[in-house]
Amino acid sequence: MNVDEIRARALSSQRLELAPLRVEDAAEMAAILDDIHLHTFIGGQPATPDELRRRYERQVVGHSPDGSEIWLNWVVRRQDDGQAVGTVQATLTEQAGRLIADIAWVIGSSHQRRGYAREAAHTMAGWLREQQVDVVIAFVHPEHEASMAVARALGLAPTDVLVDGEVRWQAW
Repeated sequence: MNVDEIRARALSSQRLELAPLRVEDAAEMAAILDDIHLHTFIGGQPATPDELRRRYERQVVGHSPDGSEIWLNWVVRRQDDGQAVGTVQATLTEQAGRLIADIAWVIGSSHQRRGYAREAAHTMAGWLREQQVDVVIAFVHPEHEASMAVARALGLAPTDVLVDGEVRWQAW
């Protein structure tokens, strides 16, 4: 598959729908992500609805300004009621002829401890395999037990690489 043709599309799992990110999702997601505790391991502060809207305006383009990265972003929603619970994302790059996906997941605090991060990340990772991604990586804070459990469930293993205080996990 041509990497330029890879775009986020709707994905489904047993309990979740991964809906391609839309700018219109910003207000709803700002409320879900408005929790300082979510930033304990990733740093920063919760974004305002306007800040999130501006971020989403950049992200929905689907690629970096120079075209070197493909940006895939989804809102994670429960299938039973359509409630947004978080986001998953993948940034694709080509390195030495290999397609690399740097993935991440964030589930709102009130929706955690239900397996949503694992289920959503697993759904995204399975789709990435179908797109012939060669390597999947994630950066996880070394004290973030829940995210390490998600990474392990995806088959990722920690490496010796540390970037901005986070351990690079890798698979495939």
